Parts: sequence; structure tokens; C-alpha cells
Amino acid sequence: MKQPVHTDNPFLQDYSIKYYSDTTKVTLLKAYSDRNGSIKILSKEGLKHPFGGQFLYHGSVLPDNSYRFMGDKKISATGTYQNQFVYLSDSVVFSNAWAGKLFSRHTLTAARIFEGGKDFSFLVSDGKTLQLIKDSKNIWTGSVQGDEILAIRYDEKAGTFWILGKKTMSQLSTDNEFSTVLNGSNFTSFDIVEKGRKIIIGTTDGYLTFDPATKKQTGEINKKLPVTNITAIKEVNGKIWFGSNEGAFAMRDSGKYDYYNGERWLPGNKVIHISAGPGRSVLVLTTAGLGQIAFKEMTLEEKAVYFEEQVRLRHIRNGFNAALDNMERGNLATGYMSDSDNDGLWTSMYLGGEIFRYAVTKDSSALQNCRESLEAMERLYTVNPVPGFPARSFERSGHIESLSDSERWQHSTEKEWDWKSTTSSDEIIGHIFAFGAMAELVDDPSMKTRAVTLIDTVMSHILKNDLYLIDFDGKPTMWGKWNPKYVNSFPTNVGDRKLNSSNIISMLQTAYHFTNKEKYKIKAFELMNKFGYYENMMRPMSEIGKAPEDADEHAKHMSDGWNHSDDEMYFVGYWGLYRYAFNDTLKTAYKKQIIDHWQAERPEKEGAWNIFTALTGTDEFDLKEAVWYLQEYPLDMINWSIKNSHRKDIGLIEPNFRKQTTKEVLPPDERPVKRHNSNTFDLDRNGVGGTSEESAGDIWLLPYWMGRFLGIISAPAK
Repeated sequence: MKQPVHTDNPFLQDYSIKYYSDTTKVTLLKAYSDRNGSIKILSKEGLKHPFGGQFLYHGSVLPDNSYRFMGDKKISATGTYQNQFVYLSDSVVFSNAWAGKLFSRHTLTAARIFEGGKDFSFLVSDGKTLQLIKDSKNIWTGSVQGDEILAIRYDEKAGTFWILGKKTMSQLSTDNEFSTVLNGSNFTSFDIVEKGRKIIIGTTDGYLTFDPATKKQTGEINKKLPVTNITAIKEVNGKIWFGSNEGAFAMRDSGKYDYYNGERWLPGNKVIHISAGPGRSVLVLTTAGLGQIAFKEMTLEEKAVYFEEQVRLRHIRNGFNAALDNMERGNLATGYMSDSDNDGLWTSMYLGGEIFRYAVTKDSSALQNCRESLEAMERLYTVNPVPGFPARSFERSGHIESLSDSERWQHSTEKEWDWKSTTSSDEIIGHIFAFGAMAELVDDPSMKTRAVTLIDTVMSHILKNDLYLIDFDGKPTMWGKWNPKYVNSFPTNVGDRKLNSSNIISMLQTAYHFTNKEKYKIKAFELMNKFGYYENMMRPMSEIGKAPEDADEHAKHMSDGWNHSDDEMYFVGYWGLYRYAFNDTLKTAYKKQIIDHWQAERPEKEGAWNIFTALTGTDEFDLKEAVWYLQEYPLDMINWSIKNSHRKDIGLIEPNFRKQTTKEVLPPDERPVKRHNSNTFDLDRNGVGGTSEESAGDIWLLPYWMGRFLGIISAPAK
């Protein structure tokens, strides 16, 4: 059976460069870019320009004094003509291009709207009157009766001006015949699209399509949009972009929308104006500043290189894969690398990715990354006094009150260090996954030996203590329990019974595979045959749900909804379960179990789980969706406030056990940044405001490099 392979051709990766404005002093109006890539921003207070911004490092909007003798011009509007900046004042249309020769007078002292036509003619308006000028001559004057003019567009192919009012759209033909062609209400903005074949008109409640050839509206008003209150429309590079009071969105070829909400993309959500920016970028002007949405051709491997740098520069703490916390509104220079309950797990997953990277590339830097994280993982076992017991984390002493869950921290016998107790089962399955992968795939003899020793160390502790993880106080940790009395105390439909059975068999198989110690094999078969762990493991995911009414409170608490952290533990454990199966009969059964779980997960389009499923050799594992996950994941992994629950283009569903909120999962770059133990159907994240940055080590690099190792993602196409 041949598995499908994704050929790593370049795709367009979007990202944002943000420029913030002082909203207490400046009211922004329009933003344009010229043929040189220069950007001008018009405000009520005069011309501005962006300064100092780059990806992840926001810039500012400052006064533009580059043309020092323009200060006395009362500029009321700006735009571009033949890709050069042009300006409108109370008496003239002018430019600094063409050696300054464009200087065409008009007589509308309150003029604030204009558009260039043929041969340097310009249609100017003050919102009531229209005046067509050329070389300071008034060619035509008119008005729209009973309406306020909002915008003007010129169709170069037809030689026609289109004029939008709040409740009408009119046309000025090539022979200067003026006619109103559409009546409506609550119009806000418009643009001519598809080379003059359509006009898209925004309203306060959706948009409508107009056919210039027939001069009729096409179909009904479209309200199935992320936001229906349209504030701006512009076709850029063949895509129709919409501004709203809740962000911007662009229409895909499929008719769905790419939604740009929150400070991942924009300084503010109230969009004023949209225009084409330098290169392939789009300028989205908001009340809070300018967002430049840029597009760059990139392969998945190039994205991996970027994320490798992100991890190494900002997310390695004592060798652990850590988050950057306590940032001030996205300022990376202000954060610190924080401790976590799951330092061991997140590091195991990052380490797994680096192991796969080394197996594929033999890159010495990947091997060194593995070595450094292995050292951190090793020290979890020695920094505390309990033989075979790994700490959750360790940190320099004297700061316990500043660490998360300070009551769980203990002083180490090693001077200057403290360690975190209460280690849980998700840590252990992560350790065994990474150590097993290292023992198999890393060709450094010392690292192989150390990885096997760690497997044997922790598994000997678990076996010695009757399948419990015993903490410093001599008691099992809350979650480190694989003993049948605990596991089989759950009703058969409660997930922990199936999960703990699957994980412990995976760990015992891995230990046996690398140590050849019979005690691990004997215990595994005892659990499967005598205590029903095989039956527990094989139970279909469709049977997992809420505990029955007569169950104890713990079982009810553990089954109040789908646990996505359990999914992470299952799939990380599937590496050892399938790859190191005791025999082919079990391997075939495990494959069935893994695919059954994957079927339940398919709506989430979770890249990691699709790729973990591919390790079974199945030809169906949603490779397309896995690649979609990898390509659509945002380069900006800062935790910004994100809002989607208000959207009118998503199908909300009734509350359910799986906590699925919509019929179809949103792309990763439209939803909150999430680790693999989170619900991909969460729509909003409120009140974070750029206070932390997640590491790509476990979120992105693990599935990508695992895909490369399994051969289902190619090297970049040549």
C-alpha cells in the first residue's frame, strides 16, 4: 500500500506588519502606496507615513515632512494615479510626480473626494456637487439629487466614472452623460472588480453585486460574511477585500473568506480604508493604525527554518521548550521564559521533532538541540530525591513564590535549585515517546544509551510501585496511576479507562523493545489478558462519553466533555504502541485502534494527529488537511485577543460532548494559537492582548519533521 506524498512546492504565507497611531491625537482617513513602495497616510491632521515596522516588531505612524513645502496645502484627500501619489486640496488636484506638472484647479472649496480618469482628467466632489476637470478647465458639473456622495471609481476599460452615494449609484459616461442606475439604502463603499465585469457595493448589512453591462443588481444581498457592516471594499491582486467594524476579510476562490481579526493582523478592528500595498501586500487602515498584510512565497521547509529560529532565540529555558510570558502588548523584548506544569511534555514533543529532523537531515545543529534537551530531561530525574521519579520542572532557588503552582515546588539537595513535584501521566508518556525515538533514530552511541537508561529508570519505578508514580511524599501523584484498581474503576465508556490502558501498554512495549527485560513484556500481557486492558484499548471511540448517573463523582468529573489533552496523550503514545508492538497480530489490532481514534478526530483537521496516524502505513490519513494545518498556521504565535463567535459565515452547532462549536473548523491563522492539547473549535480568546508567545517547537515542528521522517512530506521541490 503506497501512501500519498505532499510535494513541498512554495505557497503564499501571509503575515502582518503593524504601525500604531496615537488615537488621542490623530484621526486617520486613507492610506496608499505608490510605484516606489512608499506609503502615505492621510489624516485630519495632515499627511503621515509609517515608520520602523517589521514583522513582530511594530512601527508607528508619524508626520510626513518629506516634502517640506506641502505644509501649507489644505489636503483633503489623497490617492494614486498611474501608481503615483496625487493630492486633493480646497482648490487643486496636484502631485509631486511628473516633475510637479500636475496642478489642475477646481472650484469646490469643500472638496474631499476625487478619482483620476483618462488623460489626467479628475472627477472631484464635495459630497454634493461633482466637477470633472482637466488642466484646470471645468469640463462638466453635476450633482446627485437627494443623496450624499461617498466615493468615486473609474473604469479604465469602459472610460466610465461610477459614483456611489448613501442610497444611489450613478454613472458618468465617456460623453459626460450622467445617470442614476441603482437605488438602495445604507450604501457605504464600493469597487469595480474582475476587470470591470462587476461592481461590489458594501452596505451596513452585507454587500450586493451589480452588473455594469445590464445595469442591474445580480442576485440578493450577501450576508453570509464574517461581518456584515462593510466599511471598505477594494480588489487587490485579484482578490476582493472587505473592511468592517470587526476586522478585514478577503474572498477566496471558493467563495469563503480569509478573516483578519485582532492584533495578530491589525492595530485595531475598525477598518477605514483598504488599498494595494508594496509588492503583494494589502494596506488595511484602521482607526488605531495601519496593518500591512504581506504575502511571501515559502516552502514548508523554509517555514520550518523560521520556526527553528523562533524556538532557539526565545523559547529555550534550561534546555526546556518554554513559552515567553508577561509581554507588554506583543513586545518580545519585555517577556520572560516561564516555567510550566508540562515542561517535560512540551520539551519531549519538541525533542521528538528535532530527532525526526536529525534522522532526515543529519544536521549537526539538530543533533545539538537534541543533546541539550536530553540534558534537561535527564536532570528531571536527578534534581529530586526519589529514585526513578521525574520532576515536572526545575528552576533556580529562591523564587518559588514567583513560579506557577508555587505550592508544588520543593527544595533540591542540589544547591541553588528547586524542583516541581506532582508529575502527571501526560509527562511520562511524552518522556517515553521522545526517549524511544532517540534510542531508535539517533546514531550517537552515548545519547542512545542515555535514552534507554531513562526509559528503564522511569518504567522500573512504575513497576516497582505497582503501576503508580510515587512522589516525594510516598504517595501516588494525582494522575500518575495505571494500576487496574484505578483504571478499571472507571465505567467502560469513560475515556480514562481506555487512555490509561493504551498508554501503559505503549510504555511497557517501548521499555521491552529497548531493554529486552522480560518484566515489561510479562506485565503488559498480564494487564491485557488478565485485567482487560486489551479490551479497554480496543473499545471504539464512539462509545466514549459521559459517565452514567450511578458513577462516582470522579468519573463524572473526568467525563464532562471531550478531553483534548487525552488526545495528545493517545497519539504521542501511539508511536510506541504501534512501532514497538510485541507481534504483528497486536500491531494489526493497534492500527485499527489508531484509525478508529483518527476517524473521531477528523473534523479538527489536526495536523499532528493526521501525521501520527500515517505511521501505521494507512493510505488514508487526511494528508491534504495536515498540509493545510502546516501551511495555514500563523508565523505570529503571540497570544492576541481573537474573536470569531460573531461571524455570520460560520455554521454554529448545538453544544455537544466533543465541544465542537462549528460545522467546519476555522483555519489556524484565524483562531487562537493552541497547543495540541486544546480544542481547535474554540472561537474566541479575550483579554490577552499580546501578553505571551507560544513556541513552535511542539505545535508545528513536531508534525512537520515527523511528516518528513515518515516520507509523506517531501523535501522542497526543485
